[in-house]
Amino acid sequence: MDKIIIYTDGGCRGNPGIGGWGVWLRYGDHDKKLKGAERGTTNNQMELMAAIKALEAIKSSSIAIDLYTDSKYVMHGINDWIKGWKTKGWKTANKKPVKNVALWKRLDGLNEQHNVDWYWVKGHSDDEGNDMADELANQAMDELS
Repeated sequence: MDKIIIYTDGGCRGNPGIGGWGVWLRYGDHDKKLKGAERGTTNNQMELMAAIKALEAIKSSSIAIDLYTDSKYVMHGINDWIKGWKTKGWKTANKKPVKNVALWKRLDGLNEQHNVDWYWVKGHSDDEGNDMADELANQAMDELS
């Protein structure tokens, strides 16, 4: 079965500072590149935004998705922490509000709409997809600067 392959990356110059996100989607012979940037944001917010924008770009919920991120924050959040956060009313184990909760809620809703398998890839390790997503995020930051 064909799958949509997605690579996402986010970054920030200053934390907070100018941030950017990049997405490379591939499906069969087709590919699509997305990028964006914001001022006064954080690295984690841009990592989340990359995943959100990637899943928002997928119109069909019937195609399986492999999503690769170099963010352990996103990986642990979506795979390990989010169930507990939701059970505790979006509070952490320490009973503190979850940071970036609006972005996490958006990502959670999209994740529930799609059939996504999440994978972590080491950043800056010559992985073609991660390198492309990183390049797109940096282009977006350059354009905003």
